[in-house]
Amino acid sequence: MKIPPSFYLRDDVVKIARELIGKHIFTKINGELAGGIITETEAYAGITDKASHAYGDKRTKRTEIMYCRGGTAYVYLCYGIHSLFNIVTNVENVPHAVLIRGFLPTYGKKIILERTKKNELTRKIADGPGKVSKALGIHYSHSGCDLFGNKIWLEDRGIKIEKNDIKITKRIGIEYAGDDAKLPYRFVLSSVNGLQ
Repeated sequence: MKIPPSFYLRDDVVKIARELIGKHIFTKINGELAGGIITETEAYAGITDKASHAYGDKRTKRTEIMYCRGGTAYVYLCYGIHSLFNIVTNVENVPHAVLIRGFLPTYGKKIILERTKKNELTRKIADGPGKVSKALGIHYSHSGCDLFGNKIWLEDRGIKIEKNDIKITKRIGIEYAGDDAKLPYRFVLSSVNGLQ
């Protein structure tokens, strides 16, 4: 079942980031279905979060998507190379977002191997935000897509994640954010069906 808008419209972006662990993400790009289980996320708490692109209520051409209604894709280009996929949360004009940092492929394995130029599927094939987008065929041109259609969407397939299965840490690569870099806003699934 596709995750409904009400899931994304809540005001606690950290809770949403944690609850996205174990959910399924899917894409259908150029007729190719691919997807898997979300294993790593990071929360970004908008205008008060020094690590957020919207910190200080900076509305630019790029960040304007973050001010959309929850359930919208915010995809930006990092280092001019990697498309990074985020999910906008909260109500319109509150620029919260969750970065999807990792997933475990379970569908479309052949196309994922082709996109990533790998010979076999391992947990490392999509264990970083740039790798996630590459494996799923997500491009920064998909920024602004809603997550309720048939291009990019999430599903709750009833996977139960125990509290002890989620590691909580500070976010990665945001030292510029000062004290906000130390916030426990990163969630990592330690195992899926026995895979480490």
